[in-house]
Amino acid sequence: MEGELANMGRYIGAGLAAFGLAGAGIGVGNIASSFLAGALRNPAAAPSQTANLFVGIAFAEALGIFSFLIALLLMFAV
Repeated sequence: MEGELANMGRYIGAGLAAFGLAGAGIGVGNIASSFLAGALRNPAAAPSQTANLFVGIAFAEALGIFSFLIALLLMFAV
């Protein structure tokens, strides 16, 4: 009985940690849409902001990867 409760908690924790992946997807979509809206308003400034776009996407994806790592750790290491 006690082992089943620990397994249930492990799976619930991993599922909750996986919500970070959804947040990363929403964040990347928000960053890309904001860049596109700004580029359409001022096309001359878009090339100078492309590096900022990629840095923002990288940070958002890194948070998603970290949450995925936590979910895997909860599933298999705890």
